[in-house]
Amino acid sequence: MEADPRWIETPDQDPDRTPEGAPGSAPEGAPDDAEMADRLQRSAEAVRQELKKVIIGQDDVVEQVLISLFAGGNSLIVGVPGLAKTLLIQTLSDVLHLSFNRIQFTPDLMPSDITGTDIIQEDPETGQRHLVFMKGPLFAHVVLADEINRTPPKTQSALLEAMEEKQVTIQGRRYELPAPFFVLATQNPIELEGTYPLPEAQLDRFMFQINIGYLPEDEELEVIQRTTTVEGEPPQPVLSAEEIAAFQHLVRKVPISEPVARYAVQLARRTRPGRDDAPDYVKQYVAYGGSVRAAQYLVLGGKARALLRGEVNVSFDDVRALCAPVFRHRVLTNFHAESERVSTDDLVERLLDDVKPPKSGM
Repeated sequence: MEADPRWIETPDQDPDRTPEGAPGSAPEGAPDDAEMADRLQRSAEAVRQELKKVIIGQDDVVEQVLISLFAGGNSLIVGVPGLAKTLLIQTLSDVLHLSFNRIQFTPDLMPSDITGTDIIQEDPETGQRHLVFMKGPLFAHVVLADEINRTPPKTQSALLEAMEEKQVTIQGRRYELPAPFFVLATQNPIELEGTYPLPEAQLDRFMFQINIGYLPEDEELEVIQRTTTVEGEPPQPVLSAEEIAAFQHLVRKVPISEPVARYAVQLARRTRPGRDDAPDYVKQYVAYGGSVRAAQYLVLGGKARALLRGEVNVSFDDVRALCAPVFRHRVLTNFHAESERVSTDDLVERLLDDVKPPKSGM
């Protein structure tokens, strides 16, 4: 079966290998949680330094991608062409030393082009024919779904099960995806011709929508100087699949107080226009509010952010800092907001001003 030219495989590691340090395992002599937290912080800094060999600036974008990574979530990166969205994801996969596949989404892409399909294969010894499953590019640790909105919803839906259950079902048979597994998708917000908006169910499976913007002048100048001369030292791998799986397990063990968790829930609930306690601007501009996943990802992302900053528990600031990337693709605005150019980020900013953390909280 010939390789589909729309996806590229980097066979650094066997994508079928299950990490020995997957969540739930506790090998003898394993470091304690405090040591693991310190190791996570050092590893994240090492990843940042390696990314800086290729990616200039975009510190907030890199931090959100790392939070998504250590929390075990998928992310949608949105920005105009030429802002290094694809380059960031490709470089990250190199730094993480994980198997990586890139899928270029096009209007003629079919679900089987992503997940794989059964083919008839003949046994050379017996001459008997039988079905053999040929894995698609989805079977990798890191999957770059490039320009995900350029393929119809039928093909987009092939990612739904993979992003949520970390598996695919073909002809009634389930196939586990390698662990850890991430879908990092890119989307161009300005080209409407030949694009298909992502269904709400698809959007909700992304932990973050990360908006990437233009660089400041000095950083853009540095990009020009660096990319128009001889290439420098390539980034080196600093993290393995086993270490990432262990860090993901550690993130879930970070404590969060009841007031901070309740605050995350309150923020998510206030985005729903059908509630009596929803602010007037939410009722006026919002068609659908954040789902339960919104509060879940505020808490889980807050835990990862706390570890990255050397904290031992989740604070209100951790929750507030992640509201924009968690809400901007879940809080869907109506035609009133579009006509008055009110964005989800504008609504989130007003929401954070209105919903204050308890005075006696952390």
